[in-house]
Amino acid sequence: MKTSIRSTRFTMGMVLFLVIILLLSISSAFYLNRLSLKTSAILRENHYSVVYARDMSEDLTYINQGIINSFLTNKYPDTLFINQEFVLFNKSLESEKNNITEVGEDQLASDIETNYSDYHNSVVKFIKSPIPVIEVLNLQKKYESLYQQLTLLSQINGKAIEEKTDDAKVSAKKATIQMTFIGTICFLIAYGFTFIFSSYFNERFYKLYNGVKEMVSSNYHQKIFLDGNDELSEISLVFNEMAEKLDQNKPKISVTLHKDPGNDYNLNDIQELKNILLRIKNAEEQAIELISRFDKK
Repeated sequence: MKTSIRSTRFTMGMVLFLVIILLLSISSAFYLNRLSLKTSAILRENHYSVVYARDMSEDLTYINQGIINSFLTNKYPDTLFINQEFVLFNKSLESEKNNITEVGEDQLASDIETNYSDYHNSVVKFIKSPIPVIEVLNLQKKYESLYQQLTLLSQINGKAIEEKTDDAKVSAKKATIQMTFIGTICFLIAYGFTFIFSSYFNERFYKLYNGVKEMVSSNYHQKIFLDGNDELSEISLVFNEMAEKLDQNKPKISVTLHKDPGNDYNLNDIQELKNILLRIKNAEEQAIELISRFDKK
């Protein structure tokens, strides 16, 4: 069974390039997904905790300012505003307790909750009735202690963000190196296959070209030998067959021309020669089209 260039080498080349494209796509998706998971973890695990600590610090500061202003002006504190800030503080604290990721953060969140409860009770007591100056000072100490714990919570998660960001940068550099390596290997494979593919056709077409030149020069003893069982090998057999027939008919043609120069070749031989040349031309056009498609791909 004759092997077709179109169904073997061309198909093999297309499959190879599809495999290379698939490999590069999978590798890119893998490394991008891994980097995405790292950055998402930074956002989910630490950035939110920094935001919670900042919000609780702001709420606590607003409450303390309300208490101090009330004490200094000897006016009744804005209980509605203070209660709203307590609600916001509780909401942020609960969110932080559900987002514990770093070593020691769990204990720190528990201490913040305990000190916050104590501070909240002291504020409620202040709102209900006037208290001595010493109690106000104690309330300020509780505020400062709680504020420092919130600052520490923000620092712990801020440091974790820096460390994880550095790790993500290292992973990105490694991914770049690995993708460069994979891309280089794929390029070399594709280039090697293209070189082999083009060399295969160049060599065979060069042999056919030389065969045609020899035939035009009336050197009918020249033979074309192409290994394989494809279209080009079939063309070489057609060339050899044509050369052999022309060589056999050469004496007859010479005698005919010598007797009557005005006579043409035998019509059957001329028709057969035209058919052979037409087959050669069609095969050459198909081969050139295949090479053009391959180069475009």
